[in-house]
Amino acid sequence: MSPTDLPVSDEEALDLVCRLMAIPGRGGEELGVMELIDEHLRAEGGPPLRFDDAHLRSPLGGGVGNGLLDLPGDGPRRLFAAHTDTVPVCLGSQPRVEGAVVRSADPATGLGADDRSGTAVLLTTAMALLRSGVPHPPLTLLWLVQEEGGINGARHVDVARLGAPALAFNFDGGSPAKLTIGATGGYRLWIDIHGYPSHAGIAPEKGVSAAAIAGLAIADLVENGWHGLVQKGDKTGTSNIGTIEAGVATNVVAERARLHVEARSHEPAFRQQIVASIEGAFLRAAERVQSSEGRRGEVHFDGALSYEAFRLAPDDPSLAAARAAVEALGLEPEIAIANGGLDANWLTAHGVPTVSLGTGQRNIHTVDEELDIAQFQTARRIAWRLATGA
Repeated sequence: MSPTDLPVSDEEALDLVCRLMAIPGRGGEELGVMELIDEHLRAEGGPPLRFDDAHLRSPLGGGVGNGLLDLPGDGPRRLFAAHTDTVPVCLGSQPRVEGAVVRSADPATGLGADDRSGTAVLLTTAMALLRSGVPHPPLTLLWLVQEEGGINGARHVDVARLGAPALAFNFDGGSPAKLTIGATGGYRLWIDIHGYPSHAGIAPEKGVSAAAIAGLAIADLVENGWHGLVQKGDKTGTSNIGTIEAGVATNVVAERARLHVEARSHEPAFRQQIVASIEGAFLRAAERVQSSEGRRGEVHFDGALSYEAFRLAPDDPSLAAARAAVEALGLEPEIAIANGGLDANWLTAHGVPTVSLGTGQRNIHTVDEELDIAQFQTARRIAWRLATGA
């Protein structure tokens, strides 16, 4: 069968990806997506989805774990992965085809191409294999939950159910010719500041403002180059103060503040240096804020690694297979390293080295998000080649 003439037509695939993008499904709320996947697999005579208990081990909880489909065949096993959740801005998405792209008809929402387009690539590939009966190697298709906000689905996947794949491919991103073989590592940190309350109009000097401590610490980080893009000599990373909650009222000196912070770097040691600099700034700020009665605040840290950095070897077999599939369609592969986390971070950490390929996403996590239809269809043809061993 020609790789340009798939058993699931471009029209059917476009309709299906639009249906998927319209389903609400933030991290922990992916059940509706899984139900649509299962419905279409059963309609093609396939087995029902199996689920692991990743959601029970995730801090988000949630209503469903990772969905898995095994398709038997001959030869070494191949794994295909994509995540099923979207970011909150995509709630209410109304996918509409506009020429060569799909956008949300509601200008206040994102589209959800990240990563419902990858979800659709896996689903239409499975449907095509079930519908056609074309020979293929053993395949595990993995629809992951909770990628956004922590990569929790891939982190807690039941590795024993993956079947020890020899090759692994993750569909998530922009150009399908872009082969991402590495990504940064991320550390997330909760910072709790305990000050001392006082009436802000009658005796502000008797209070210890947790908000003031936070402000001084953030200014310290910015002034000394430890916030945003962090470059120290030949070392590079990033840090971000993501959320801040402080105080209860304007007439009360803020007793408490809570911040959610992240640090990233491809080099674990430098990432830890960024974390140490963040913690040091908050500890110094706590020493600088003192009440008229000699009180000072306290700062507590609760952090953990979200995902470790990785980089595949130039001769990795999954990379070789992905490169060959891209070149077979007349495209020039682009080898890339990502500054964001991917499901591939945790899959690789679990002993399954994984290459990520794009599916036509643009302007993700914004109301300007769109899906490049031609690139989406190209991603399906690359997946077909990889699935059939062509």
